[in-house]
Amino acid sequence: MPPVHSTPYFQMDNPAAILSLLRPTQGDKHKKSSSSGGLLRMFKLFPMLTSGCKMVALLGRPRKPLLKDSATTGTIFGYRKGRVCLAIQDDPHSVPVFVIELPMLTSLLQKEMASDIVRIALESETKTHKKKVLEEFVWAVFCNGRKVGYSIRRKQLSEDELHVMQLLRGVSMGAGVLPSPNDKETDGELTYMRARFERVVGSKDSEAFYMINPDGAVPGPELSIFFVRSS
Repeated sequence: MPPVHSTPYFQMDNPAAILSLLRPTQGDKHKKSSSSGGLLRMFKLFPMLTSGCKMVALLGRPRKPLLKDSATTGTIFGYRKGRVCLAIQDDPHSVPVFVIELPMLTSLLQKEMASDIVRIALESETKTHKKKVLEEFVWAVFCNGRKVGYSIRRKQLSEDELHVMQLLRGVSMGAGVLPSPNDKETDGELTYMRARFERVVGSKDSEAFYMINPDGAVPGPELSIFFVRSS
């Protein structure tokens, strides 16, 4: 399996080929990326952060995006002791076009980030092709080639998810700790990572989102998210 950084994008016209690329190999278990870190490195440092690092100055009031372009906005967030959520928006000010709670803990995702390469794949087993791939509801979720369970796409935002989207309206990219709604601290602090993604539509059955590194130093994506509908 070629490393993620060997080419900017995988071929997206064959969903089966994408899933085969996500299977782990022996080399992947020991290989370290040459990535300079970026947002992923900051995100995996969250267990060492304290509540004093909350980025309140960036939050609480609408702002214009820091960068204006056609890139898609992706946000990964969750309580440290809870499950991680994924939200995709056309821009930071718009309603998310896709929101899902992944069947994995935030702490587990941070461990996967130890290699600086994270590939998340969501596979829909729905046989009908009347919907766009992102409109499917039931998904099998894979992280770095390992199946972690199933999830159902949100029809409506939960209170916590709406809280995060409102706080981050003026944030184009970044990572940090958010104030919890109603001083909720039972699951630890609420962490987030927001970045811009290049969206690639391979076919009606496959789409991919490749994270754009803000420092521009990495030739390939650090984080890739694949949506595939099995044929």
